[in-house]
Amino acid sequence: MSIDHHDFIKSQHSSPKTVIVGKKGMYRRIGVLLLFVLALGGGGVYGHGLFPEITDNTILLSIFILSLILVSILFTLALFRFFRSSPLDEILQKVIEGSRGARLVVDPLGNMIYANQNFDTFCQDVGEPSFYTLVKVFESTPESGAHISKLMDDACRGLTNSIFLSVTRKTTSYIYRVMAQPIPDWAGHIHWRIDDVTSERHTRRIEQEERDKLIDFTDNAPVGFFSTDEEGRFVFVNATLSRWFGKNIEDLIGSAQIHHYMITPPVEAQPYDIIGKGGERQMIQTELKGARGVPILVSINQTVVKYDDGTVRTRGIVHDIRAEQKMQSALDASENRFERFFEEAPLAIVFIDQDFKIQTHNHAFKNMILLTSGSLQNRDFSRYIVEEERQDFHTNLKTFAQKESFAPFEVHLIPQDESDTPLSVRIFARKLANSENIVLYCLDLTQQKNLEEQFAQSQKMQAVGQLAGGIAHDFNNLLTAIIGFCDLLLLRHKPGDPSFADITQIQQNSNRAANLVRQLLAFSRQQTLRPEVQDLADILTEVSHLIRRLIGTNIELNLTHGDDLGLIKVDVNQMEQVLVNLAVNARDAMEDGGILNIETSMFTNKKPMPMGEDKMPAGTWIKLDVSDTGTGIPDKILKRIFDPFFTTKDVGQGTGLGLATVHGIIRQTEGFLQVNSTVGKGTRFSIYFPEASPEDSPEKIEHTKPTEAKDLTGSARILLVEDEDPVRLFSTRALTNKGYDVLEANGGATALDLLDKVDLSSIDLLITDVMMPDMDGPTLAQKIRKKRPDLKIIFMSGYTEEKLKEHMGENIWFLAKPFTLKVLAETVKEVIEA
Repeated sequence: MSIDHHDFIKSQHSSPKTVIVGKKGMYRRIGVLLLFVLALGGGGVYGHGLFPEITDNTILLSIFILSLILVSILFTLALFRFFRSSPLDEILQKVIEGSRGARLVVDPLGNMIYANQNFDTFCQDVGEPSFYTLVKVFESTPESGAHISKLMDDACRGLTNSIFLSVTRKTTSYIYRVMAQPIPDWAGHIHWRIDDVTSERHTRRIEQEERDKLIDFTDNAPVGFFSTDEEGRFVFVNATLSRWFGKNIEDLIGSAQIHHYMITPPVEAQPYDIIGKGGERQMIQTELKGARGVPILVSINQTVVKYDDGTVRTRGIVHDIRAEQKMQSALDASENRFERFFEEAPLAIVFIDQDFKIQTHNHAFKNMILLTSGSLQNRDFSRYIVEEERQDFHTNLKTFAQKESFAPFEVHLIPQDESDTPLSVRIFARKLANSENIVLYCLDLTQQKNLEEQFAQSQKMQAVGQLAGGIAHDFNNLLTAIIGFCDLLLLRHKPGDPSFADITQIQQNSNRAANLVRQLLAFSRQQTLRPEVQDLADILTEVSHLIRRLIGTNIELNLTHGDDLGLIKVDVNQMEQVLVNLAVNARDAMEDGGILNIETSMFTNKKPMPMGEDKMPAGTWIKLDVSDTGTGIPDKILKRIFDPFFTTKDVGQGTGLGLATVHGIIRQTEGFLQVNSTVGKGTRFSIYFPEASPEDSPEKIEHTKPTEAKDLTGSARILLVEDEDPVRLFSTRALTNKGYDVLEANGGATALDLLDKVDLSSIDLLITDVMMPDMDGPTLAQKIRKKRPDLKIIFMSGYTEEKLKEHMGENIWFLAKPFTLKVLAETVKEVIEA
């Protein structure tokens, strides 16, 4: 913002004439006067010479004039001498010129009387030194003209005043203090002082910032600061301590006493002391009264200063040690935890010295070498390593002690129970700081190697399971079409027809293939189970007749039922499959006859138990033992008996899925399976089922198992969605033969397009496959349900119903593939009538 000061300057100047000032100005005035007098005298004499007719009176007049000239000269010389010899003028000039700031003296009209060299510099690049230039320098500063005018008015009234003005000159910011001083006995004359205080203000700002930082640090330090007088009254309290007290600083200083805030003040002590004996330096750990009366555990360090006049001042620092106390408690707890960790660590830890002597060890190491009694203190660690590895162990540890680098290596420890099997151990070494001792971490590799083998086996089983599940799904689609079309053919080819036997053979082998698929699903734990709470004894009684026929007459079957046997939650059909598979394997192991024992009992374990690759948790179980007196199973084969397609039978005599199916069914039922076998004596399969209660029986899903229906015909309108053409063709023909109006679609998107052309309310039932390429069945059902929430739906799939658990709900049924024409018709009839 630029301000025009011309009106302001005019108001202060009655005449534009500038008065010449100072010693130099005075000399100029005297010189002018002298020249004037000389001119007068010289003119008179010159005139008499030119005009001789001038009279004597004229000459006398000339002499008089010359006398006046002489007197003027003498007077002028006297004045010159006076001004030249005045020391006060020189002193004042040197003082003003030597002043740090710019100086300007003006008369009542604002004309410059005197200005020092600094003022000339101040006006540089703005204008000639003058009061007008002074005002012009600050014209870019808002309201500067008004401020300078006020300073001038105050000075004319005899008042000295000043103001700080900031201005930017050549990209540099300056701050000036402009002061106007009246000159005594010279009314209207003003002495202007312009001082550059930029550096001073900057320094002052830095000092203020540092002072503020110090105050902020003192007030907000994590400790409390205080000072008291001889009466114990606070004369200083920082903000931290006042916050701890829950008071304002103003309420504490001058009135509150230190003893008032001590829960246990010292007895027989001065008001300013914090301990009973007093002293110059005082330290105490005590409790102070905090906000709302909450005690604060603190440590106070105080010095007491006594002055000669009897006054006392204390300087105290208060530390809140509640956090430190918690840290100490945490440290103690940490040390206790470390000690427990060391003793209870599952990893064997041993401290040895440079001579391989054992200094200390934990329980895990003692258990590792199976030492039941005695101490290992100061024993040579090497004696527990097999002899052929001791030298290498010594060499490795000596190298480690020198280079402090040690690569883990394996050794074999000698068990102390006189076992013949050394224990494979990997040793890690670390050197203790500031010590020659070495800590050894001994990792038992037995379990690790077993886990590696189990993991590899698990990965293989998972891959085979995924493969089996995928194959089962595709097979179920194929078998659905084969079995379905066989049913359609049998409608036209009755018994006695030449083709009847051929069709029947196709149907029977298809059913065998379906059974094989069910075994694949059982092995991969993807089959559909209908678990119900059952009595195991009842299941054994029902299946025992079948087992007797399977094992033959040369094998004796013994059933033993335990007392107070609990209930189990299983799928009865799958449980019968388990018993049949185990019985057949037992029969094949007893070609010359033997005994097959089936026993039931209650079993309780308080700790988890290993069950092959699994671990059975603690609990109550119903145990089923199936044992034989056959040839037994060698160890190398025992590890693979649950592998799919693994069999020791001749080609064509077994699929290798029997025991894999058993294992899959048991694990899917949340049970566990254990095998013990001795070659030449026989094999025992132990199955553990979790105990169930009658309340565990699930709510039966309505219409999942259709009842026998006499009349399977109908006239409802059905939307059939299936991407497999043979399955869709068979299902359409089967339902059309029963009188149903069937709309078919080969995918979800096609079905939605079809529904756009027909009235959705005319559809009575949706039958859809689950897995389809463009849109799966659940997604299709969800989209249709938005328009028809009450529409009945049947999901059909070669996968298990378990995969559809989140999609099953009201008015939703499941039909497992492969299915026959009769099962399809019965299910549709049951759903339509529901």
